[in-house]
Amino acid sequence: MEYIIEMIDIYKEFPGVIANNNITLRLKKGEVHALLGENGAGKSTLMSILFGLYHADRGTIKVRGKEVNIQNPNVAYDLGIGMVHQHFQLVHNFTVTENIILGSEGKQILDRKTASKKIKDLSVRYGLNINPNDKIEDISVGMQQRVEILKMLYRDAEVLIFDEPTAVLTPQEIIELMNIIRNLIEEGKSVILITHKLKEIKLIADRCTIIRRGKYIGTVDVGKTTTGEMAKMMVGREVLFNVDKDEAKPGEVILEINDLNVLNSRKTLGLKNFSLSVKCGEVMGVAGVEGNGQTELVEAITGLRKTESGTIHISGNEISRLSIRKRYETGLSYIPEDRHKHGLILDYTVGENMIMKLYYQEPYSKRGILNPTAIEEHSNKVMELFDVRAGEGNMSLASNLSGGNQQKAIVGREIDMNPDLLIAFQPTRGLDVGAIEYIHKRIIEQRDAGKAVLLVSLELDEILDLSDRVAVVAGGELIDVVNIEDTNENELGLMMTGVRREDMHE
Repeated sequence: MEYIIEMIDIYKEFPGVIANNNITLRLKKGEVHALLGENGAGKSTLMSILFGLYHADRGTIKVRGKEVNIQNPNVAYDLGIGMVHQHFQLVHNFTVTENIILGSEGKQILDRKTASKKIKDLSVRYGLNINPNDKIEDISVGMQQRVEILKMLYRDAEVLIFDEPTAVLTPQEIIELMNIIRNLIEEGKSVILITHKLKEIKLIADRCTIIRRGKYIGTVDVGKTTTGEMAKMMVGREVLFNVDKDEAKPGEVILEINDLNVLNSRKTLGLKNFSLSVKCGEVMGVAGVEGNGQTELVEAITGLRKTESGTIHISGNEISRLSIRKRYETGLSYIPEDRHKHGLILDYTVGENMIMKLYYQEPYSKRGILNPTAIEEHSNKVMELFDVRAGEGNMSLASNLSGGNQQKAIVGREIDMNPDLLIAFQPTRGLDVGAIEYIHKRIIEQRDAGKAVLLVSLELDEILDLSDRVAVVAGGELIDVVNIEDTNENELGLMMTGVRREDMHE
């Protein structure tokens, strides 16, 4: 049997949007099959239909050649289909074992000891390195993803669906995940990889099905197709992979940080005697391995975390004791790392989210009464400028947007505020190449308009492409600040491990 899964002419419509318009995907046994598409192209919807979370309006699904009706995820599991969602489905104060056996309570007598042993054996077999007794809240995001993988393996899944699996991982965790996927294939599993990262498709996938705006574009042999060809199929035009920018013309200092000390979540110093200045007309990149003080730095500037000592000035104003609203009024905008936690109120409409930092100002409100017309005009303008796609326009709930469209909504809102200082923390996380190209252009436009940009990214390529200078952090300390033309990826990588530049060249 050539195909283990066949999805034929799948059609799914939501209010105001056709998510899947007669899409066909066929998965061979023992292959990694990438599903590539723009943000909001319908990738997650298609796989949610296969996993039983949604039901297709029309179309046929076959598993091992037999037509099936997948009413819910339990049916999918019984058919050997499992899914790791982009946003993990875990209970944080439960252990790994408790999360994995969750949902099995009505089928068997719970035996935590036996379950724990099976989980440990699976962990060893697939190289997952998971302790069954750890609590979810105590392990990294990368390890949480492995727990999701174990949930599928525990239920004997033969087909594993990964929905944007690298969106929240560090570069090292991405390499480890690729090795795990290879182990799964060697054990006879089949994998569908939902992604828009072309580099990862070239690294791991055998074939790739490409969809655009809900329509099937084609299926290609990855080994015989260039990233440029796949990108063009995905977005419908040529995509520039390098950022085109003129030489920076920095001016006066906008952000001045002196001897800043900030506690981390463990109540130890996450940022130590940190000093940095960012000028108007430049992009200052912050490079470092995740968890080395970047979050503490950004949250101290934006007011989400209090400082222990030190000063922060924006355009000459000392802000470290100001309220969050007052900080924004000094000319600050902030694209947060976690779009759900700090970027959006998911139960509010897109329009309401667009005026989240302006709602108390005219024309959006007067004497405490909101002005729906002004809110609608403003949100429609930002949505059009930043290509935010939503089935019901500005009246769509933020929770109903795809992850990429949620991110574009936040980026649009923050840049539209015309800030003196734009803090961009992982601004392109979860975006496709077309959207990344657009966001990068807008960040450079901010720089060229004389604004200061503090770019914090775990993507070293993004730091190298956008930054004029780079501040490298390790262990909560500033290792060095270097001009982008005077450094390279290898040198930055070494500094990220804590090696100072002068020590390299002795």
